[in-house]
Amino acid sequence: MEKFIKVAELKSRLSELRKDKTVGFVPTMGALHQGHLSLVRQCRSMCDITVVSIFVNPTQFTDKEDYRRYPRTLEADGEILEHAGCDIVFAPAEEEIYPEKDERIFDFGELDKVMEGKFRPGHFNGVAQVVSRLFDIVNPDKSFFGQKDFQQVSIIKNMVRQLNLTTETVVCPIVREQSGLAMSSRNMLLTEIQRKEAAKISGALFYIKEQAVTTPVNEVRDEAIRRINSSPELEVEYLEIVDANTLQPVSGWDEAAEIFVCTAVHAGKIRLIDNVQLK
Repeated sequence: MEKFIKVAELKSRLSELRKDKTVGFVPTMGALHQGHLSLVRQCRSMCDITVVSIFVNPTQFTDKEDYRRYPRTLEADGEILEHAGCDIVFAPAEEEIYPEKDERIFDFGELDKVMEGKFRPGHFNGVAQVVSRLFDIVNPDKSFFGQKDFQQVSIIKNMVRQLNLTTETVVCPIVREQSGLAMSSRNMLLTEIQRKEAAKISGALFYIKEQAVTTPVNEVRDEAIRRINSSPELEVEYLEIVDANTLQPVSGWDEAAEIFVCTAVHAGKIRLIDNVQLK
């Protein structure tokens, strides 16, 4: 496994490899878990070269404390990726990604005004800044993202179209802990009690899936929120049942061909997101 911290050196190496090989890319912020490794495995199965970036991007954090608290485990991540068969790790410093301040403002219409965008204004603009910059550096044939970041995937697909990029966006299923909790780098920050109680999040979402189509949308939504908030450790920030294409809330099951439920829940100071496809 090769390791790079400089943009110029990585681009030079990839230019050599790309002559006769396909390049796949998995962008991460580190603190790797089995969810990330599922992306690496998918990338390896579809591409000749697997590149993984590790960079905690400051421009997508709307809460400076959240940025400071985000787990950074670079040495352990490197060992994990080597065992996983990763070919190239790119772990740049901030000045490599942003040699100058990125002033770009993206227009995503209504996609970034709801759910995560509503509660974290500016977050998705920061995501678009860093992902477009990484795409420019790596120039991947295929890029791999997890469905857990459902809204983020919609934003990235939109950005790829806006910028006329050639990379194919591959979305991989959520990987869950045995309890049902969606795997996340933030899970390691939970207390033992919080982690146990956080299983109620996926439980509530799968309850909606069981009741979908046969029970009114508002009724199952309210019950799911009640179930999560019944834990003294948890507080729902939002829980929305949405059209998968527009991300707008639906009030009836016949309003869209593809429907997801998406939620963000606070477990103390830790913010967890999850989603489940309903229809």
